[in-house]
Amino acid sequence: MLQAEKAQNFAALHRRGEPLVLYNIWDAGGAKALADSGAPAIATGSWSVAAAQGYADGEAIPLDLVLQLMQRICATVDLPVTVDFEGGYAQAAEEVGENTRKILRTGAIGINFEDRIVGGEGLYSIATQAERIKAIREMAQDEGLPLFVNARTDLFLDTDPASHADRVSQAQEREAAYAEAGANGFFVPGLAAVDLIAKITEVATLPVNVMKMGEMPAISELAQAGVARVSYGPGPYRDFLRHLKRGFSEIA
Repeated sequence: MLQAEKAQNFAALHRRGEPLVLYNIWDAGGAKALADSGAPAIATGSWSVAAAQGYADGEAIPLDLVLQLMQRICATVDLPVTVDFEGGYAQAAEEVGENTRKILRTGAIGINFEDRIVGGEGLYSIATQAERIKAIREMAQDEGLPLFVNARTDLFLDTDPASHADRVSQAQEREAAYAEAGANGFFVPGLAAVDLIAKITEVATLPVNVMKMGEMPAISELAQAGVARVSYGPGPYRDFLRHLKRGFSEIA
């Protein structure tokens, strides 16, 4: 399947109320296992990819190694592959665009792109992050390839759930700005309250992505709230490690 066709098929999988479920993997073997099981698309998780190579999350794993791993994954499966690209391994918009060009050339057709300042504190301003997204979109146009940019906000991640209701309006503002800049999806990891998720999906022009973690509602409830994509983040890798340790303990 051609890369452009994969990108178009991937975008079509995002349907409000009928969420695309992505069980995040970290290597080519995991990608093939899911493809053989009937998965419609493949998604990596940055935490899992880094941990599987002995690195911490937060762009600690070298970009060149990430590119090698993504190239192997894309060569192993004939499915759309989206990469958790954290903050793009740069701060300046132009550099982010060039780094994303390298991801596109591995065969991937999508990225998660977060507004947290990797290695710093807090989030990029709305205007700054919008410029970074715009640079990615312009790069993809230069390449002549569609790219699904899943714009992630870390407003809700690792924050007190009691504060989440007060952050919804900020999330809505970011979604609107990111959509205007050229994003294709809006990702709100850390947000678990169905009523608050629904407030975002009701006004969002982009398909909304949530992450299954902790005491998250069932996928059927998330679907009713208007979610279009559900990711599992580092969960599958953590389950794999638990299974590995348990297996060894039983024979040790």
